[in-house]
Formats: sequence, structure tokens, C-alpha cells
Amino acid sequence: MQTTYKTIRTRADESFEEKKSIFIGHAAPVSTEADALSFLNEIRSAYPDATHNVYAYVLRENGTTRYSDDREPQGTAGMPVLDVLRKAEITDTIVVVTRYFGGTLLGTGGLVRAYTQAAKLAVEAGCVVTRAKLSMLALVCTYADYQKISPVLGTEGIRVDSTDFGADVIVRVAMLTEEKDPFCHRVTEISGGRAIFLDEGERFDYL
Repeated sequence: MQTTYKTIRTRADESFEEKKSIFIGHAAPVSTEADALSFLNEIRSAYPDATHNVYAYVLRENGTTRYSDDREPQGTAGMPVLDVLRKAEITDTIVVVTRYFGGTLLGTGGLVRAYTQAAKLAVEAGCVVTRAKLSMLALVCTYADYQKISPVLGTEGIRVDSTDFGADVIVRVAMLTEEKDPFCHRVTEISGGRAIFLDEGERFDYL
């Protein structure tokens, strides 16, 4: 099962002009096909007078890949945008490239270069990041044991999501799956076996 993947952190838009045609690249992180289609429709609504709204997206969900030339010559638009996503090895991402035709034909090679550049600019602006599967635990301990355990909570790779101080101390932490057993073993030793661990599942998060 996949434990890490690359995507973009945030939505982004970048534009440039090529022989009087305006190309606007839009990129967004998405997790489902419904999210991708919603973003595509949003862009189409925002640029209703555009000549083309070319798109491509790649999803982890069902290994889905889609692209469209949106009336540009076949192979000159959607596939180049998809190639940018593939070469960057990113998923859960959609890129839409809006074009306003400026009156000068770019030719097959010119179109490929322009759509590739627009997609690259948008992806770079969206900031490519790695997301990893993290194990989540709730650590329950006494106040005395918390004082001994707290230095471990500050070590690299251990993320503290929250700390609740009630009758006992409850610390919710997240870490890479392979770090879970060593962490629990170390805390058990420090607390003399008194600390209690509650499994709270897994999530994907930025490294």
C-alpha cells in the first residue's frame, strides 16, 4: 500500500503571452473526481469567453487519469498538460490551462510548448510537496510521567496535535508508521509501563 505521494500544496494561477495569445495556467490539489470536475467548472465559469479551457488531472482515487484538448488539435494541449503532471510525479492534482486566442496560429509545436509552459508555471506556483501516511496515537499518562516523556515528544518526526490536561495528561501525536513501534517502546520504558496508548487510525499529511 502506498505510504507517500507527491501533490501540490495550494491552488495557483500563472499566465504569460505567446504571439498575442494569453495562456493562464490554473492548478489545484484535489482528492476526488468530483473535486476535479468542480474546479474545472469553476474555471470555465470564471473565463466564459475563453477560446479554450484545456485540462488534465491525475488522482489516487481508482488510479484515475483524464485530459482534454478542448477543441485544440489532437495531442497539442491536454496531453502536454498531463505530461507535466507525470514528469513531476504528482497526483491528486488538476491543471486547467485557459487560452485566449490572439489571432496568430502557433502551429503544433508552438501549442505543445505553450500548454506545457503554462502547466509548469501553475504547478511550480502551487508548490510540489510530499504527503506521507502517519499513524495517530493518543498517549495517556500521569503528570509525573508527562514531565519525563515530554522531551521525547519534541524529537524530530513526532508531531504533537494536541495536549489535554485533565485528571491525566492526554497527548495526541502523529508519526510515520515505521516510527510508531520504536516510539511506543521508548515511552513505555520511560514511564515504567504506566503510559497507555490508544490507536486513533492513520492520515496523510505533509512531510
